[in-house]
Amino acid sequence: MRIMVQKFGGSSVKDADRIKAVARRVINAKEEGWHVVVVVSAMGDTTDELIAKAKQITARPPRREMDMLLATGEQVSIALVAMAIDSLGYPVVSLTGAQAGIVTDNVHTKARIQQVGAERVRKELNDGRIVIVAGFQGINAENDITTLGRGGSDTTAVALAAALSAEVCEIYTDVDGVYTADPRIVPDARRLDDISYSEMLEMASLGAVVLQPRAVEYAAMHGVRIYVRNSYNNNRGTYVQEERVMEKDMVVVGVAHDTNTAKISITGVPDKPGVAYRLFSRMAAENINVDMIVQTTKADGLADIAFTTSRDDAQKACEIVENVKNELNAESVRLNETVAKISIVGAGMVTNPGVAARMFEALAEENINIHIISTSEIKVSCLIDEDRIKDAVRAVHAKFGLVAATA
Repeated sequence: MRIMVQKFGGSSVKDADRIKAVARRVINAKEEGWHVVVVVSAMGDTTDELIAKAKQITARPPRREMDMLLATGEQVSIALVAMAIDSLGYPVVSLTGAQAGIVTDNVHTKARIQQVGAERVRKELNDGRIVIVAGFQGINAENDITTLGRGGSDTTAVALAAALSAEVCEIYTDVDGVYTADPRIVPDARRLDDISYSEMLEMASLGAVVLQPRAVEYAAMHGVRIYVRNSYNNNRGTYVQEERVMEKDMVVVGVAHDTNTAKISITGVPDKPGVAYRLFSRMAAENINVDMIVQTTKADGLADIAFTTSRDDAQKACEIVENVKNELNAESVRLNETVAKISIVGAGMVTNPGVAARMFEALAEENINIHIISTSEIKVSCLIDEDRIKDAVRAVHAKFGLVAATA
């Protein structure tokens, strides 16, 4: 059985016309001989609208109830897409995440998939039906609905592709593939023909919103080949796979940026073992992801610690830091939500010295100050002022010669 998984994001199913276009694309794949599983997100800005409604009720809605609320968006989408396909004369069935066998852990609003029991999906495929599955959602051991976080439909699609041994997982979005930078900021950014799992994971984790990081991580673990394509046309997209064809002199494959970033600083903490553990173990207990961390030791036996997290988690993180400050008699806690992160990514950085220096040179030439620097074997990240992020992206992109070739 040749199985293809197709995933369509919110912009691809934002209205009736787009849903009908999706239905035709799905049917085309069916007519080409594929058994098709389709994963869809909520229509357009539905998720944001549901979050806004919750915030009108309470500033801190319970996470379990948020999952109950947000999961309804995808349920609307799957029914409408199924109706569109049915109207064109093709057998189809829509399934929620739970019906499709998506089992997760118990972390509401940020659940991780633990297993996919795809027996129902496989049965429907064997019966000749196109299967439409609600992305972004699953069910935990207590039979509670859970959601997978922003971009979670990507992970749903990859997980189903892995469970079904699909030949390919097509991720449809509103751009032609993975670019060397956000084309809305850098109009001459280059579309990549392919990119490795490791590079894509870094790009996604650092702000490139074309794929959810967990989806890339899952694909790498299970060897799922991802094809990122534009749902509005038939242009060539980008393959995300084990290894890419290394272009000559292309040490850096992309520039990513993230404005959903906040910097939290705690000053005057005792410079002794266990302080960092006390702070960051509590972050982990609250499922708060921490990114860049820097500790500075002062001459008086005290230290300052600064770190970044998402703005969504910033207030909760600040509460934790305030508690630690009081316990340790530290001096102060500061929150800065006017910062952003710019990063360069490329497997070629491992064997090419001086890459970070070129990035710093590009920022210096634009008179852009760096707050924090973080590195790994294949990436360099800098925290800067948010109001300079577009200038920074353009400057760094140009410094590494990543512009698209002109005809």
